[in-house]
Amino acid sequence: MAKFVKHITGRGNELHNLSRFFQRNAKSPTDLFRRFAGIMTKEGNVQKGEISEYILDQYIGLVAVDAWGEQSFFYNPDGRLPRGVYFATLKDKDGDNDKASKLGRDGVFRFNFGVSKQSFERVLGERPARPAAGGVVDTGHDFTQLNALLPHPVYAWMSWVCILNPDQDMFRGLAPFLNESYDLVVKKYAKRIKS
Repeated sequence: MAKFVKHITGRGNELHNLSRFFQRNAKSPTDLFRRFAGIMTKEGNVQKGEISEYILDQYIGLVAVDAWGEQSFFYNPDGRLPRGVYFATLKDKDGDNDKASKLGRDGVFRFNFGVSKQSFERVLGERPARPAAGGVVDTGHDFTQLNALLPHPVYAWMSWVCILNPDQDMFRGLAPFLNESYDLVVKKYAKRIKS
């Protein structure tokens, strides 16, 4: 069973996650298979709500908070930190200091999360310098491009990445990066509660 879980999710020793997933999603065998296999309900692009549901089901200890015009996901399994450690955000409108993705376009949203420096640089090149307040990182990317893994326009210097309106294949391809991101926040959380 552990090999099956690792093959499907890219994670080892996550039988607890699998058990939790089955308990929360066993509405019908078809629905359970569809959700576990990562097949989204609509043709084409994955919807914001589907991303939110997926990461809350897949990653134990996450708390969703709606604030600052976005849905943020914090790792805070036992509530020992005021908010927790940022895992990811879903954003569908521009902010005062974050307009490069032009999220005011009809139906456009951006999914953001952090990865390791090594993963960032392997996929997107050298991390950029921190931009000035209200600025955008200088990477040469088109931050309005849909369905492409991009540096985060503001937080790429911290190894954050983003994707606007991913399709099903692209979203499924993010699994190794999301697993890595989860492992990173679990470690950050452990350090913060020790200090």
